[in-house]
Amino acid sequence: MKTWVPDSRNFAYLTWKQVDALPRQSTLLVLPTAAIEQHGHHLPLATDTLINNLLLGKALALLPPDLHIFALPPVCYGKSNEHIGFPGTLSVSARTFLSVVRDIGASVAAGGFRKLVLYNTHGGNSSLVDVLARDLRAEFGLRTFSLFGSAGAPFEGVSPQERAYGFHAGEIETAYLLHATPKLVCTDEYTANYAAHIDQPALLKPEGSSANFAWLTKDISSSGVVGDPAAATAANGERWSNEAAARISETLIAMYNFEPRHGA
Repeated sequence: MKTWVPDSRNFAYLTWKQVDALPRQSTLLVLPTAAIEQHGHHLPLATDTLINNLLLGKALALLPPDLHIFALPPVCYGKSNEHIGFPGTLSVSARTFLSVVRDIGASVAAGGFRKLVLYNTHGGNSSLVDVLARDLRAEFGLRTFSLFGSAGAPFEGVSPQERAYGFHAGEIETAYLLHATPKLVCTDEYTANYAAHIDQPALLKPEGSSANFAWLTKDISSSGVVGDPAAATAANGERWSNEAAARISETLIAMYNFEPRHGA
């Protein structure tokens, strides 16, 4: 899998003696979680994993060199059962995902490290990541953090409709890959589909509201796209990824320096 993570920030590139020399209390380890799943006719199955690596890699490259912050190898397989029925989707159950990440956290704790970030770029994992962060804190005493997607990047220029309902293989994800891996984007295969429209508000929404309906992708999109990639450009992908990386970098520094108010 292509990586943008600097070699010096890649935990798996260290020897055990180099790992043993790291300060256990302050070192911050980042575990990427993503997916291998359909992304319409135009994006690769690895889209979520590639975006995770792109944004995290750019963020790590911005860090001051004296901070002990490293990326762990990613958990590429996620809870993607919403996309089952589309060829290529490789999903694990919630129980399996929870068990795998829990066991990685156990290994981190057994190695004496105290700080772990779960950095997730697949929507189907999000609720599980929140559960894991709390459980790892309770079971192992790890100082755990959760970090999602583009860390609140503003995505200037995205339409209100796409911002509200373009949440899978739409403009933003397509722009990221047009910038990072243009040969993997089939620009002649774009399709567009929205689960809802902002000018037709409904009480129940597919996600992100106080009242959601459970959905499978095939319920709301025949092509697997939820959004419209047509407006995506490589220039926007570069700008948005750089803005997201800057936010992620700032957030990682805050996590590295974090001390709870009550010293727990």
